[in-house]
Amino acid sequence: MNDPRTPSPDGELLRPVAHLRAKAAALLLFTLLLVAGSVLYLLYARGAFEPTQRLVLTADDSEGVAVGMDMTFSGFPIGRVRRIELAGDGNVRILVDVARRDAHWLRQSSVFTLVRGIVGGTTIKAYSGILTDPPLEDGAERPVLRGDATAEIPQLMSNARQLLENLNALTAADSALGGAVGNVRALTERLNAPGGALGVLMGNEQDAKKIVTTLERTNQLLARIDGMAAKADRQVFGAGTDPGLVPEVRAAVVQLHALLADARQSLTQVDAVLAEAQAVGANAREATTDLGLLRAEVEASLRKVEGLVNEVNRKWPFARDTELKLP
Repeated sequence: MNDPRTPSPDGELLRPVAHLRAKAAALLLFTLLLVAGSVLYLLYARGAFEPTQRLVLTADDSEGVAVGMDMTFSGFPIGRVRRIELAGDGNVRILVDVARRDAHWLRQSSVFTLVRGIVGGTTIKAYSGILTDPPLEDGAERPVLRGDATAEIPQLMSNARQLLENLNALTAADSALGGAVGNVRALTERLNAPGGALGVLMGNEQDAKKIVTTLERTNQLLARIDGMAAKADRQVFGAGTDPGLVPEVRAAVVQLHALLADARQSLTQVDAVLAEAQAVGANAREATTDLGLLRAEVEASLRKVEGLVNEVNRKWPFARDTELKLP
């Protein structure tokens, strides 16, 4: 029989490992179990065993959408794209699995968007404005609103190109802006000239000189007017030994006040005399009234006497002299 012991390189004999095949098989099985456990844990962590409900999003283009990408709500992933398929009408159907524990955020009034940004990938977002609406049912189909920021880049480039062309046209030497700058330069030079702003305002130097002459004459006229006003002040208000008109007028007013006071006193006396005359007139009126009454009484007495005489003459017919003499 052959000796199972194998000599080592250094001349020593190596002993065989007991149950080497069983140990290798156990190690291989442990490795497989470890890999399987890791896969199961990863699947569990990814929500593979969590109950979900299906949501179908329809769009006319699925560019940028990939299987496994998340659908977010308020920045948190609540669903995952499981499949992308093309419908019979040419639209794209995006099948999203939403975890049932997060499905209560989706309502019948929810809005779904598919946005492709300039920086970053495509994102699917859900918006629920009214959380009191009925919840979204399983297998519901909703349209998705697309927003592509890169689609506006050509228009932005065109607008930028047009803006640069307009800017070049404005800054050209023969442009309106160049002419305006030249006019401003000429105006500045004229302002720095001897005529200054007045020459710019009048348009030529001759008219500017006329304006200066007119101003000088106006100043002279104003000086004369000031002198005349000072002379009038001296004549009216007086100056030095000259009393002026105002003091004389003031003295005349004082005398007039004295005369008016005397006239007022005289009128007071006249009012007293008139009051007495009115009293005398009232007494005379009363006396005249009494005389009228007395005369009426006398006339009544005379009529009675005359009647009595007539009655005597009627009863005494032998009398010839019917004349009645009164004392």
